[in-house]
Amino acid sequence: MRNIDIKYKGGTYPISVNSIDTKWLNEELATCKFKDKRIEKRFKTLCEKLANNIGTPIPFACQDWANTKAAYRFLSNNTVEEGQILMGHFQSTKERCTATGSQILVLQDTTEISYQGSKTEQIGKIKVLPKGRDIFGQAVKFTQCGILMHSSLATTVEGLPLGLTAIKFWTRKKFKGRNSLDKKINNTRVPIELKERYLLQNWG
Repeated sequence: MRNIDIKYKGGTYPISVNSIDTKWLNEELATCKFKDKRIEKRFKTLCEKLANNIGTPIPFACQDWANTKAAYRFLSNNTVEEGQILMGHFQSTKERCTATGSQILVLQDTTEISYQGSKTEQIGKIKVLPKGRDIFGQAVKFTQCGILMHSSLATTVEGLPLGLTAIKFWTRKKFKGRNSLDKKINNTRVPIELKERYLLQNWG
């Protein structure tokens, strides 16, 4: 058992964590399959290091430059696909859900992951925010860089987490004319089938 501080906007939140059980981790990721065995090995090593250093940056979790560089190579590898990374956890979640033999709740929510970068074409866009006014009194806005994540978490009726059943990442491509459109269209009158949240909850 060891103590770490999770940082957030309001300060830090201390938590106690155990070192990750390597046997459990291997079972959780057993069905993850990559085209290259070296990539598969690197993925499991990276997961172990991140799990043992929750809330810390990648260089801190990896401890040395060689492991840090290998981690960034893995994350930037074009042959690595989202489905390959998540496959093992999804399968393990399915097995845990089946093992309960009772009702399962699936809780859904959307999270905004924002970045400080200004190059939206490289990162993506999530929303437009007011920045103030220019010398002529005109409103100035800026586009917030980042991605959005919609996830579905399975739990027992008592609230025990069983794992993720689905997850989707995306960015919003268009904002032009959105505010003026909101003034013309009553959002409560838009059919639910056309709303972003409905589409996310019923993807696939």
